[in-house]
Amino acid sequence: MSIFFCLETMETQTDRFFNTSELDTVSKAAMICEDLVNSYYKLSSTHWLKNRYDIRTARDLAPHERVHGPFAQVMKYDGQKTDVPLGSSRFSLYTVCLQDPAILGTVAVHSSIQLLPFLVYVLVHELVHVVRFLQFHHRYEHASEASVTLAEEKRVHCLTYEILAPVALEGLDQVFDFFEHWRISHGQ
Repeated sequence: MSIFFCLETMETQTDRFFNTSELDTVSKAAMICEDLVNSYYKLSSTHWLKNRYDIRTARDLAPHERVHGPFAQVMKYDGQKTDVPLGSSRFSLYTVCLQDPAILGTVAVHSSIQLLPFLVYVLVHELVHVVRFLQFHHRYEHASEASVTLAEEKRVHCLTYEILAPVALEGLDQVFDFFEHWRISHGQ
């Protein structure tokens, strides 16, 4: 089962994947975002189970995980511990699928947007979706309903802004400006 959350559609995209330096930036952004989301939701290490989500870039995505337009999508997979045959060992694994071409295309077109703050926004946004699914604030199974999707996207953009507004990260204000219409149209 999959659903994507379109942060923004860009007509201009590159056809390349993140290079080694950019992958280092993705790793740095992921570490920053995990800490920010953990702190915001007051999740202890026992609650924030790293085994419940994964972040992958376009190079490592299966064909059905690649989409044209969005910067990322969240996909849900069902898993089960291999050594426990009972259904009670089943769990959900969420994969944040970064779409390198859309991200790189945006950074290339908008000279005021830097890769690190842009990735921080995108990853916090997607991790907020994951937390909301895990905490049953929003059901993944209903996420594809058009009326629910738009309202949920606006809510998650507002939460993303709330999490990131106090963060001192160079270039984040330009990213806020880029996504401002999502917050403003939601009344923040």
